[in-house]
Amino acid sequence: MAEQSETTSKPDELEKTYRPSEVEARQYQAWRNSGAFRCNPDSDGKPYVIMMPPPNVTGSLHMGHALTFTIQDILIRYHRMIGRDALWQPGSDHAGIATQMVVERNLAAEGLTRHDLGREKFLEKVWEWKAQSGGSITQQLTRLGASADWSRERFTMDDGLSEAVRRVFVSLYREGLIYRDQRLVNWDPKLHTAISDLEVQQEEVDGHLWHFRYPVEGEEGRYLIVATTRPETMLGDSGVAVHPEDERYGDLVGKHCILPLVGRRLPIVADDYADPETGTGAVKMTPAHDFNDFEVGRRHDLEVINILDRDACLNDNVPEAYRGLDRYEARKRVVADLEAEGLLDKVDDHRHTVPHGDRSGVAIEPWLTDQWFCDAKTLAAPCVEAVRDGRMRFVPKQWENTFFEWMRNIQPWCISRQIWWGHQIPAWYGPDGHIFVEETVDAARAAAQAHYGEHVELVADEDVLDTWFSSALWPFSTLGWPEDTPEVQRDLARYYPGDVLVTGFDIIFFWVARMMMMGQHFMEDVPFRDIYIHALVRDQHGQKMSKSKGNIIDPLEMIDNYGSDSLRFTLAALAVPGRDVKLDPSRVEGYRNFITKLWNAARFCLMNQAELPAGYDPANNSTALNRWIVSEVCQLRSDIDTALENYRLDEAAGRLYHFIWHSFCDWYIEFAKPQLENVETTAETRATMAWTMNALLRLLHPFAPFVTEELWSRFGGEGLLITAQLPEDRQDLRAPSAVSEMEWLIALISEIRALRGEMNVPAGSHVSLVVKDAAAETGTRLERHADLLKRLARVESLEIAVNDLPSDAATFVMEEATMGIPLGNVIDITEERQRLERELDKLSKEIAKLDGKLSNAQFLEKAPAAVVEEQRQRRAQIAQSRDKLAGSLERLASL
Repeated sequence: MAEQSETTSKPDELEKTYRPSEVEARQYQAWRNSGAFRCNPDSDGKPYVIMMPPPNVTGSLHMGHALTFTIQDILIRYHRMIGRDALWQPGSDHAGIATQMVVERNLAAEGLTRHDLGREKFLEKVWEWKAQSGGSITQQLTRLGASADWSRERFTMDDGLSEAVRRVFVSLYREGLIYRDQRLVNWDPKLHTAISDLEVQQEEVDGHLWHFRYPVEGEEGRYLIVATTRPETMLGDSGVAVHPEDERYGDLVGKHCILPLVGRRLPIVADDYADPETGTGAVKMTPAHDFNDFEVGRRHDLEVINILDRDACLNDNVPEAYRGLDRYEARKRVVADLEAEGLLDKVDDHRHTVPHGDRSGVAIEPWLTDQWFCDAKTLAAPCVEAVRDGRMRFVPKQWENTFFEWMRNIQPWCISRQIWWGHQIPAWYGPDGHIFVEETVDAARAAAQAHYGEHVELVADEDVLDTWFSSALWPFSTLGWPEDTPEVQRDLARYYPGDVLVTGFDIIFFWVARMMMMGQHFMEDVPFRDIYIHALVRDQHGQKMSKSKGNIIDPLEMIDNYGSDSLRFTLAALAVPGRDVKLDPSRVEGYRNFITKLWNAARFCLMNQAELPAGYDPANNSTALNRWIVSEVCQLRSDIDTALENYRLDEAAGRLYHFIWHSFCDWYIEFAKPQLENVETTAETRATMAWTMNALLRLLHPFAPFVTEELWSRFGGEGLLITAQLPEDRQDLRAPSAVSEMEWLIALISEIRALRGEMNVPAGSHVSLVVKDAAAETGTRLERHADLLKRLARVESLEIAVNDLPSDAATFVMEEATMGIPLGNVIDITEERQRLERELDKLSKEIAKLDGKLSNAQFLEKAPAAVVEEQRQRRAQIAQSRDKLAGSLERLASL
């Protein structure tokens, strides 16, 4: 607190302008120095736990990160302020391939490769890079205000997590759930490693569809025509599949055709995979180079012939003329040779998707190779059951269906990678290839000694584990597992499972499902209760952000321009579950204005000597205005609780925005000005104003932590706001009658202002208000708030009518009463009617023009979807204005 008091101005010295750049770093350091981010395992508070999805150590903060970490920080700060023992567990991922590529690029600049250094020296270079440059994203998170418990920060390659990885691998291997097998993997021929599906990008390319004739064995002149986008793979064909109900080929099932250029006999098999409606209905089977063909091949015992090496060049399993050729050169040669033999039926232009490595940029090959696999199907079963029985729930719920679909079709998980940076697989090979899987090399040597009866040389497996393997253990390895100390046992019992995981939908399968598998298997419980899936952050037109499109919005740039609170509040306000976030920088600017509005309200309060006196209790307030605002604050607290319990951050942000901007700034402060000038109500109003600001700062803090912390001490706040409790929703502060009265007054003033605007009443003109059929309570309210009506609605006189309202009065209804504003002496009614008719005609023509465009099939076909949607929205806005004008004209016509 000492640091804060040295750097904070006195209340009456609040700067005219809020400057985030001068506040944020100072306040963040004050939070961190105070220990406010830390959980407290010894406290009586109920734990609340979020495991931070560990960002890649190579990463930098992008808008997707900003969204997910803002959501998490709001939830953590909120639960910390309601008395929970909050743990936001931070850390970073070693990001195997990404990190290795960064270091290899650095070496390339020196004219070196990792092979020049050797594995041990290269890994030393990686650790050096990590110490000097890695983890900048965690520093960038501080710009966002992330209140993670940095004292517990972990890295997926630190000693404790490495021990957890080895323990899990060995345990699963001994249970038969990890094994070595030869299967198809996504092979990157540039990086020379298997990669995960998440590291594969589908890219549309313009190519060709070649149709080839395969001679049917024993039937001169009869051919099966097959189509392929990859002619070079036909050299590895081992069968042809047709649909069992395709009458065209029914007589051929069980027979053979001859593979051109090779002469291999290919069995013709019946399989549902072959689609009679696609191509010719006959599909060439290359089990070693296509995932679907591999499964068909297993069902029909087709030969698996690998024709590619690790560089995607043809190997010795093809005729000599093609050996050593690059896959694309081989493609040209195969097509030319088949055409020369008269076996090329036709060639179609064909646009199709080709998988590419997201880091190497080259086309990925399904490649048959020896790898380590995990039996994901067995591990997935308890996870599916946990979601079905409600022990884990997805928010929004529809993501359950995606989860179930993935889990039902889950394949063995390839967990090995042919790179050097990562958790080296704890396996060693004896002279005869026997595998010894142990946690340490000493244990492996002892096992080999027992197996062979003598000392033998062991060769370590050179592969490392998929990055997702270590991050799958994150919810319990970060808490110290598998150490068996009292502290670790305490933390595991207290902080596992977590309350919620916040993440994007793209890694439900890759990370979320795998954490479920490992948590269920090793901790015998789910790793978290709720899985909050947020959508993508897109640009203002709904387009995915990318460098090639030039539409990337940098969160750090937004923070520099508008402040962290403005960006955070924008992201929260736009975080509608199940809907992508369309981020327009103007929205961030708009919420910067909201932060400014709060700052200006604070200045007004301080300039009017608003402060919390000792012993002030808002339950003793006497005026309807002060009882109303206090009651509404209690309702606001209740609404925020409900919204955040349901992960509706957008609703909570919306309530805060409208309450602070409208209820407090636009109405309460304006209504309070006369009370501040009245000696009988000054003290109460000053105290209520300070109490309300104090409460609003607490409620807003999770969303906009910096500005609220900066203002906290000026409105009776003790200590740091981050550790304060949220205001209570006290039932004795609820004031239904005061709420009813003030809402009535706000509605009345709003109606008068709207009518003045509709009728083009000059801003400086005062009007009369005539009221008919008013009940006694309405009359009392009008009398009590006459000064406010005069000040805020420019009503110079009030009259309770006994008979009819004046003939020139524009009217509206307020509950039981009819309100009239005579306009004959204020505007020229005839001229105003003519103006409205002209305006109405203009809007009707604009709508007709837009209708013509939106019904034009050519426009709808050629225009981008975003442009069409923009035109539809414009039409809706104009129609709304037209309808409003028509109502005004109808009102004038009745005068």
